[in-house]
Amino acid sequence: MSQLSEQELVRREKLVKLRNLGINPYPADLYPVNHTSKQVKDQFEEGKQVVIAGRLMMVKVQGKASFAQLQDAEGKIQVYFNRDEICPGEDKVKYNEVFKKLLDFGDFIGIEGELFNTKVGEKTVKVKDFTLLSKALKPLPLPKEKDGVVYDAFTDPEQRYRQRYADLVVNPKVKEVFVKRTKLFNAMRQFFNDAGYFEVETPVLQPIPGGAAARPFITHHNALDVPLYMRIANELYLKRLIVGGFDGVYEFSKNFRNEGMDRTHNPEFTAMEIYVSYKDYNWMMDFCERLLEHCAIAVNGTTKATFGEHEIDFKAPYARVTMADSIKHFTGFDITGKTEDEIRQAAKDLGVEVDATMGKGKLIDEIFGEKCEGNYIQPTYITDYPKEMSPLCKEHRDNPELTERFELMVCGKEIANAYSELNDPIDQRERFEDQLKLAAKGDDEATEFIDHDFLRALEYGMPPTSGMGIGMDRLIMFLTNNQSIQEVLFFPQMRPEKKAVAVSEDAKAVFEILKKAEKLELITLKSQSGLSNKKWDKTIKELTKNNLAKVEKTEDGLFVSVI
Repeated sequence: MSQLSEQELVRREKLVKLRNLGINPYPADLYPVNHTSKQVKDQFEEGKQVVIAGRLMMVKVQGKASFAQLQDAEGKIQVYFNRDEICPGEDKVKYNEVFKKLLDFGDFIGIEGELFNTKVGEKTVKVKDFTLLSKALKPLPLPKEKDGVVYDAFTDPEQRYRQRYADLVVNPKVKEVFVKRTKLFNAMRQFFNDAGYFEVETPVLQPIPGGAAARPFITHHNALDVPLYMRIANELYLKRLIVGGFDGVYEFSKNFRNEGMDRTHNPEFTAMEIYVSYKDYNWMMDFCERLLEHCAIAVNGTTKATFGEHEIDFKAPYARVTMADSIKHFTGFDITGKTEDEIRQAAKDLGVEVDATMGKGKLIDEIFGEKCEGNYIQPTYITDYPKEMSPLCKEHRDNPELTERFELMVCGKEIANAYSELNDPIDQRERFEDQLKLAAKGDDEATEFIDHDFLRALEYGMPPTSGMGIGMDRLIMFLTNNQSIQEVLFFPQMRPEKKAVAVSEDAKAVFEILKKAEKLELITLKSQSGLSNKKWDKTIKELTKNNLAKVEKTEDGLFVSVI
């Protein structure tokens, strides 16, 4: 366990004092809350009796009377503590000792009180009695304000993502993002249910990782003594249900891909996939734009959303551009009818990085990704992908080189992918075998498995079907103006936390100076520390020994930087 701070030690001492007074700091009994802070404000009546509960925030003690804020799930409300209201008899311990000395910011308390308006017209609860419901042993990272300037705000992204529980308490705007996220899921679910489609669940642990090209997480089932894979997609299971006679199925699917992490990728993410029989990709484009228009209005009250410097409009209809036309427009190169070698050479000529493991589909994907994708800001369908890029997609009805597929681009990113689904089992087997050849060649995104059970399902007959997948995390990023996926996941994956290191007060002070700059000239850092030569030598050794800082010699002199 890391060393406790002075404040944490003080709070633990208060815990002992509360118990000595016969107060249980963590009572088990129900607390009969009958109003939230929002209900108090919305249904305000002078003199009304209410019971509320929440965290104690921002206390201003003024002798026999004090004002404070109580924060609950709906917001904040002002509360007024008066010594003689709370302690009408001779015994004033509850106010003088418990409230003034033993309660802290962040403690959960319950309040029975009466509503009144202050002289400045603020709706307030006059406390008749209060109950400690949970003692907080760690101080919240609350921002401080002086002369209208905010200091020490809890803004460090790594700390916020790691301690999302604290982030939600002290940064109210964060909660709004997750409220909107839930509104998005509810709106999408309602749209599908109203259309008559059926929500289902499919396996997360799969014997074969299918339905996408991605590196899976592998685990082992002890009783069966077989490897299992966390799903990279749920596509093949949903199609089995279409074979089984459902007209339309959808699922919000937790998927897992054992690949890189960055601002738009988390190893665990949420996709929505929907499959509807007797439809094609043209129908799905119409359906998708109506769906997203509906969702944007449900989340933000308008079809428009701001993302960075762009204003996006999700109002239907959306522009439609074929992949060949897109590449030709932005590069001048026409991929139609070209061989793999010709496309590889064109990619090199365009300055796109390619290698020998890439087949025709991957080469085209790289060219499109580098030269075209980023240009599409407003929602735009890119259609008619080359067959090599789409192993689960139906051959185009007018051109056997292409498939009936679209991806929806917004702000240069894909948020939806849809097909007229391949339902010819012989063609599907050949496509799977082509993928095996690519995998053998070294393409680590090509699938190394053939799902024979899925092929067997197709052999029983699957009706013409259109399917679509939407990246839910990416969609909510666009609808809430967040550039990073970590901002829209409650608990994003993080690197292991460095263990707290016990260091001297001098080392802590020097490290804080260094942390703000990340890198400083050694002589500057020494000067700013104000330490004597002896103390400085001891402190810098302590920081380097504990792998908190490193000293580097450069042409410009000696520098100290944070590790």
